[in-house]
Amino acid sequence: MTQQLLHMVFGGELSDIDGIELKDLDKVDVVGLFPNYVQAYDAWRAASQSHVDNAHMRYFIVHLHKLIDPAHPADQNKSAAQRKAG
Repeated sequence: MTQQLLHMVFGGELSDIDGIELKDLDKVDVVGLFPNYVQAYDAWRAASQSHVDNAHMRYFIVHLHKLIDPAHPADQNKSAAQRKAG
């Protein structure tokens, strides 16, 4: 059984195209929670592409497993070289 590494995907319209502050927190689109990075990435990509015509709309992937347990070993989906790089 693969280890669950919880991720969340959400997005919304930015106040400033060069920043990360969301314009209206009441309109945040929570795409969902996912058991691994691969599924979260697929959901992020689909949500992002569905708003490609709005440059102010951004979606993010949050590595919840790193917030819940910061001492947990690095994400399984990264190679050893990627883990060393940061």
